[in-house]
Amino acid sequence: MKKIYSIVMMALAACVLSSCVGDLNTHLLNETESTADQAFASQSDYLAALSYINAFYNFVSTGDPGSSDISVKDAGQSELVRQYINLNELAADSFKCSWTSDSYVSELQNNRWTATENAATIAVYTRCMKGITLVNEFLLQTEPEKLAARGHENLSSTIAGYRAEARFHRALFYYLLMDLFGNPPFAMPENVMGENPEQIKRADLFEWIEKECNELLSGNDMPAKGTVPYPRPTKGSVQALLARMYLNAEVYTGTARWEDAKKAAAAVIAMGYVLHPNYQELFMQDNTESGAAADEFIFGIEYDRDHAQSWGGTTTLSSASVGGAANSKIGELLGVGGTIMPEGWDGYHVAPDYVDRFELKGVNWDGSGFGYDRAKSDKRAFFFNEGEPEFVATTTKTGWRCWKFSSLKSDGTLLDRSNDNFKFSSCDFPIFRLAEMYLIYAEADARLNKGITTDATALGYIKALRDRAGVEMPDAVTLDWLLDERARELMWEGHRRTDLIRYGYFTSASFPWAGKGGVANGKVALPSYRTLYPLLTSDINANSNLKQNPGY
Repeated sequence: MKKIYSIVMMALAACVLSSCVGDLNTHLLNETESTADQAFASQSDYLAALSYINAFYNFVSTGDPGSSDISVKDAGQSELVRQYINLNELAADSFKCSWTSDSYVSELQNNRWTATENAATIAVYTRCMKGITLVNEFLLQTEPEKLAARGHENLSSTIAGYRAEARFHRALFYYLLMDLFGNPPFAMPENVMGENPEQIKRADLFEWIEKECNELLSGNDMPAKGTVPYPRPTKGSVQALLARMYLNAEVYTGTARWEDAKKAAAAVIAMGYVLHPNYQELFMQDNTESGAAADEFIFGIEYDRDHAQSWGGTTTLSSASVGGAANSKIGELLGVGGTIMPEGWDGYHVAPDYVDRFELKGVNWDGSGFGYDRAKSDKRAFFFNEGEPEFVATTTKTGWRCWKFSSLKSDGTLLDRSNDNFKFSSCDFPIFRLAEMYLIYAEADARLNKGITTDATALGYIKALRDRAGVEMPDAVTLDWLLDERARELMWEGHRRTDLIRYGYFTSASFPWAGKGGVANGKVALPSYRTLYPLLTSDINANSNLKQNPGY
């Protein structure tokens, strides 16, 4: 059994989670001191509260996974991880979706969203803000005077570590808001049951997150790698967040921080994470049990069909990516004796221009096999083609399909389907992993050296990724090549939009992709304001301190 969520969420399962973000009176506990004392009666209660915060990325309510506690019609569509991926991948070139009856799908993949809220912006913005409120309340309830009043002074050292973990989660929630929405409300503990928060500028939020992360790294409270069970965050998670922030610092603040990105990535790499030798095992159903996730995931989101169920996350990434015919055919070609996914929702596709970034051998379109010679191709390519390579949103049988996240286990068998919960995924999702740190190090070095890296350490990291993928090193590791390598290595892990913005390609007409801006060939420029999503109109209406992002 996976460790962190086997604890009953007794303290936080009773929290109030209204659909109105503007009302930051959202709180964990009833207002009476006796209720708080009852909720935090023992050390296990504090850990339960921390566990609920840790689960906020994939839980959609305090009830069953089919019930959402925010105003999104489908519970799976209200999950943070699922919609974070959509905002970063569906809005770029890395995947397409044929569920055009869902308005957010058409808006994102055609780059035509407006200030009107949709399921994706509601889910990510609301869950990040509520996650921040959970942390703020947890910090209030674990202040030294609170512990003393409950007679818990003996727990001070342990709870100091819990507080540090909670602060990391708050920093990560704020990072997601900074990256996607730019200038969010800045809620701190004093805003719980208090005044509406002020709005913070993107550059100022960057500075706050950086300071918070550096405090966690310099102190002794944040757990070091290996001192708490996976998937709880550690100093490696904090350092990885800094590395990613520094890589994108010029976008967030106007000032490049390439040297800092390189140093932060190197610091993570030095902590002892391992590049798991089998890429596919990172995304299998037993990636926790096989040790793959613990090897390479610096911070991951747990999914477990029995203990951490979700219709979002890796459940969606698996079942949504194939339909009935492809589901059966892939299973047949792999010889696993069944369908490759638990269900075939038949929604996600990959356009040819993205597939072309992979080094595929023997490509053909006759529909009799995968559509290429898998044995001779990049091992990170998990594609299948039903004979019609071009994606057309109005039909499901077009475009490539991707089975990177599947029902396979590391022993080559399928996840047992006799279990009543077989439709849920047990594959953990990586927020940060070691391969990203290798790529950050190499790109930062290239940025510092006129767009090409000849640094032996950087080239060694890239060679390790290429060797694992079974493909040769390029003649030169340039910035544009590294962007393509990130597309291959980090596909569907929530990076693509951020990467294209950093490179100046997201809005540029010189970087087309299928369907960009609602144009079939994508040869169109997007307005610059689309590098940010709009703040929720409902939150602006509820909080007079907020102003909408330009362009909306």
